[in-house]
This record gives sequence, C-alpha cells and structure tokens, in this order.
Amino acid sequence: MIAQVDDALRTLVRTQALAGAEVEVAFDAPTKDWAARRNAPTVNLYLYDIREDLRRRERGFADERDEDGTVLRRRPAPRHFKLSYLVTAWTQRPEDEHLLLDQLLRCFLHYEALPDELVAGRLAEPRLPVPMTVGLPPPEDRAFADVWSALGGELKPSLDIVVIAPVETGVVYEIAPPASAGTVVDMADRTGTAADIGRRRARPPLPTARPGTGDAAGTGTGTAPEEPRGPAPRRRKR
Repeated sequence: MIAQVDDALRTLVRTQALAGAEVEVAFDAPTKDWAARRNAPTVNLYLYDIREDLRRRERGFADERDEDGTVLRRRPAPRHFKLSYLVTAWTQRPEDEHLLLDQLLRCFLHYEALPDELVAGRLAEPRLPVPMTVGLPPPEDRAFADVWSALGGELKPSLDIVVIAPVETGVVYEIAPPASAGTVVDMADRTGTAADIGRRRARPPLPTARPGTGDAAGTGTGTAPEEPRGPAPRRRKR
C-alpha cells in the first residue's frame, strides 16, 4: 500500500507540478549527508509518520456475494492510515526552491484525493477514495522542528502532505453453505456411554395400576388397597 502511494505521488509531482522540468524526485531522509551530495534540483518527499486515523474506523462487516446473491464470505471494514510526507525543494538558490514549492502547493491544492487513475494495486482493493491534504497544522504531539532535529539537519521551508489510505485487514470469515435439508430433532441422551444408552432403552415399562385400587384415572399413582380382614372371633359365654 505504501509503495502504491509513493508511485502515485511521484507521478503527480512529475506530470502536474514539474510539468516535465529536469528535476529529480526522491523519497530519502533529508539528512546533512544527503543534502551535501545533492548536485541537481530535487524535490524530496520524505515519509516521516504513519498512524491510523481512528476517526474513520468503522465497525461491522462487508458481505461478498455470488451471482445469486448468496453470501459467501464476510470481511471487516478496511482501516484508514495517515501517511505524512515532508515535501522539500533542493536547489542552489533559495528563490528557485520557493518557486518549486509554489508549484507543488498549487498542484496538491487542485486535488482533494488522489486521482482515480493513479490508485492501483492494493491501494485500489477497498474501492474507496484516497483523501489527501496539504499544509494542515501538525498534531499537538508532533512538530516539524522535532522532525528536523531528529534528522540532524537545518530547518527548511516545507509542505506537509497527508495521504489517508484505506487498507484491507486481510481477515476473511467464510460462511457456511445454505441448509439443504429439513430440521431434525434428536432426543437421545448423548452424555452417557453406548452401554448406558442401551440399558436405558431396554428398561421395562413401569406397571400400571389395577382398576379399583383408588386410582380412578388408571395412572398407577393411587394408594395401594388394604388387605382383606377375616371374620371377628366370637365371645365365649360364661
């Protein structure tokens, strides 16, 4: 994705800002040693920061369907990353550098996003626009002077170009095929062993209650009948 953004910016600068001028386009860190080796006019686009744009993060999934509309797989929403470039011009005269910066500024102000014809490769996979800003104030936790201090060079006039690139996460969730048979309910006990299941199946049924034993419904839940008593013994007369 980063390589595709580099190629798009290089093409945009060469064809729109420089208009065929004999100026090199580089992506090197503008250190003192690098600047000392410059012997030709150069426009440098140094990628100095990469961070996610949390304001653009989306939840949910995108469905991928076949010709019949059946969902085949789902993908998480793409993430958006801010690629910050420090754009500088390098010539023998400050006036020429200012002229190059003016041409670059006018070129980038003409576009709110990278042109569609320059969005290719993995950068084009999400099929979303690639916004671009120029000259916005840096975040509170970062200053351009700190960038130059880290590079060990002297502060120069520059443009801050931020490209917000959508990136696919690469995570794919496959969807099970649609059901082709009806629903089946299985009431078997799956917690025991096969022998336990066989013994439970072979258990004889419970006896039912006999009529007239106090269970009118014949459910076997009545009380047991009392045992019959014999005749009472006679008293012997005295």
